[in-house]
Amino acid sequence: MENNEHFFENRSCKYFPCHEGMEHINCLFCYCPLYAMEHCPGTYTMIASEGRLVKSCMECDFPHIPENYDIIITLLSHKK
Repeated sequence: MENNEHFFENRSCKYFPCHEGMEHINCLFCYCPLYAMEHCPGTYTMIASEGRLVKSCMECDFPHIPENYDIIITLLSHKK
């Protein structure tokens, strides 16, 4: 898969691969722009950290799947 405006894979990143078992990882959304959404479409859990609940996206690969680019852009364009 070639790099373009919808997909970028950075194999030289010290964290690559951030998710095991994926053939291609879209690094364009390395830091998920949907993290702040209360009900994002990704797979997340709420964990206790320092006496409060925080969102953990360690098992989520949603922003790294190339086919999800348009979904992310749509969600961000409707975010208020």
